[in-house]
Amino acid sequence: MKKILMALVAGLPAVAPAEAQSHRADPATGTETWETRAHGVALRLTQILPDQARAFYLSRGFAAEDAELYATDCVFMTVLRNDAAPGALGFRLADWQVRVRGERRALRPVEDWLALWRERGVPQPARIAFRWAQFPPEQEYERGEWNQGMLAVGLPPGERFDLAARWQVAGKAYEGVLTDVRCASR
Repeated sequence: MKKILMALVAGLPAVAPAEAQSHRADPATGTETWETRAHGVALRLTQILPDQARAFYLSRGFAAEDAELYATDCVFMTVLRNDAAPGALGFRLADWQVRVRGERRALRPVEDWLALWRERGVPQPARIAFRWAQFPPEQEYERGEWNQGMLAVGLPPGERFDLAARWQVAGKAYEGVLTDVRCASR
């Protein structure tokens, strides 16, 4: 708690305490989920297996090679909820970071994916389906509101990483960190 108060006084993001993170594996599928709750906000990542992502995009008009590019980019179903924050929760994915082996990386913007799909000749209906399935690049949620979508973190299957998610509530910056998250490997 002292760290959070010092961070707020210094104008730095308040970091979610490590004990706020949970991890579980679905016994039927083996898919894993990580969740953290901090400052009235809940963030959850659930693995999407490469076969699931391939099937999803093949059925929406992607060529096999294009579906493969996305399916093997470490994809998660991402849920962000404003459960009890003292105001509107605002975020921008551009402020989130993946941390792997001491390196910090930004997430690939949805617009970059869409530009790649245009260059590769992915049909417009398939590009629209892609866009609507993705986690929003920025959003604001009042208390009780939430959203979900796919999020690719740009790592190979099986890689482990930390995700630092940043958001603002009532003009204050916060950060929730999910540690030791693992990309699906099959």
